[in-house]
Amino acid sequence: MGGELIGLVAVILGMGVPLGALYTYYRVRKLRSEERLAAIARGVDIPMEPELNQAARSRRAGILLVSGALGYIATFGLIAGIQADRDIWTAAAFGIIPLAVGIGYFLDWSFIRRDAHS
Repeated sequence: MGGELIGLVAVILGMGVPLGALYTYYRVRKLRSEERLAAIARGVDIPMEPELNQAARSRRAGILLVSGALGYIATFGLIAGIQADRDIWTAAAFGIIPLAVGIGYFLDWSFIRRDAHS
């Protein structure tokens, strides 16, 4: 009975958490839209949030991916050092994937910035 219950809970949480996140995202956007419409109906001037250009998006993605990858590698490196197990370094090596993607985003950002200055 215990194994069946664990499986059921895993399936419910595996599907329930993403659905809950989607619903929360939908509700927040809906509330923001209603708030903006109410403010516009009262005649309040609403400042528009500027959209990020492609260079800023590439820079942001690069920063997030590189910092996440370095944190992932450092975490498994510390675990491997504490456990004195060489196999854990294999898990740390998987951090190279987001690190490489983040460096690629940084290269994209530098190319976009260089082209903008030309």
